[in-house]
Amino acid sequence: MRSIAPLARAYILCAALAAAACAAPALTSRTPWAALGLLAALYAGCEQASRCRVIGRRGPNGLGTFFPVLLAAVFLLPPAAAALVAVPGALLARVERSPRWVRRVWRAAQLVLAAWASAWVYGALGGHEAVAAPHFPYALAPAGAAVLAFSAVLTALDGGILATAERVPVRTAWRGLFLRSFAPVAVHGLAGLMMAVLWRSPYGPLAALLVLLPMGVSCWVFAQYHRERAAHQATIRALVQAVDIKDRYTRGHSERVGRASVMIARELGMADERVESLRFAGILHDVGKLGVPTRLLRKDGPLTPEERRVIELHPEYGHEMVRGIGFLGEARAAILHHHERIDGSGYPYGLVGRQIPEFARVVAVADAFDAMTSTRSYRRGRPVDAAVAELARCAGSQFDPVMVAALQRALGRYGWHPEVTADVAGGVPSPRRGEPGVPAAPGAGAR
Repeated sequence: MRSIAPLARAYILCAALAAAACAAPALTSRTPWAALGLLAALYAGCEQASRCRVIGRRGPNGLGTFFPVLLAAVFLLPPAAAALVAVPGALLARVERSPRWVRRVWRAAQLVLAAWASAWVYGALGGHEAVAAPHFPYALAPAGAAVLAFSAVLTALDGGILATAERVPVRTAWRGLFLRSFAPVAVHGLAGLMMAVLWRSPYGPLAALLVLLPMGVSCWVFAQYHRERAAHQATIRALVQAVDIKDRYTRGHSERVGRASVMIARELGMADERVESLRFAGILHDVGKLGVPTRLLRKDGPLTPEERRVIELHPEYGHEMVRGIGFLGEARAAILHHHERIDGSGYPYGLVGRQIPEFARVVAVADAFDAMTSTRSYRRGRPVDAAVAELARCAGSQFDPVMVAALQRALGRYGWHPEVTADVAGGVPSPRRGEPGVPAAPGAGAR
């Protein structure tokens, strides 16, 4: 328990006591133990085939919690009995972080409370009678209310654990949690309702189990997507770490450019898929520095014209490096063209205005903003307001005014909180006013 804050311990204890109070009536009333045992065993088996989401995990890992079985229990059993279905699976689930037993108790309590509240709402609205009658179209209304209750309880408890265990500010702990949880719960709720209808039909419980086959396939596909996404992230991390090791002056710069690019993209209203691709573009924009001699990247004094020309090849090097990485999409064009200028004086091809890809125009602004606001060994970072003013001054000549305005609006709304700071070692080299990509005004561009 030492790794969990005292307030979080009290929160988990209260949730566990409330869950015990909700499930206790099942031990004294006329509970359908056969159905409860079958559903509990089925849920436990599904949990063993997946990784349980525990404290501190906001997204699914592997198959995640298999809600169709829990929601089928909600639609078939009394509230106290439905609450007990989750207990064996939650207590036996694999947990990677310590203290494991506390996390298992927390997850069990969370699911017990959600199932109990959902079953109570479903029963209060006449859901059991609608399924048994059968009045199936009418049963959709109480089922939908039950799904809402299930998601609402999960959201309330998740936000509380984020605030107490992870010290997330209370004003933001619950932000976006309900929308993220409701969509998968709603889909699983339909499968659970199908299980309940078939369970009560002449075909019996065995027919109800067939519903799990397509759900299992869909969850497997979803898990494969997340594994592929994790592989993408690992590839990008490896490339960024290689750049950071080689160019110690800009360590952390890539991640910050990725975040600033996302801020601009959100302000422009880009679709989520393009925002993710643009984040990759910002993170990998300088990957071509792997092809530049280290002595030039770490040179303390001004660069000669020949050295400038060598460094100006890094966008082309980067584009060649990532050409075969299909998931980057538009990000590859940004890596190649992020040093182009609106007036055509940039490199490598001297593109003008709208000839420059949109992603490249975004990354150029994000790159210059972080270059100005970051403290490097050879100069101090400039204040955010001063950096934005410099971007505005260069808008229309070096930068796209639309992108500059979008960044300015995003900074006004959210501020700038660079979580990754440059880790620079060594002496204090002289400023590099002559570096490629840095305009006459100091700090208004990036290396």
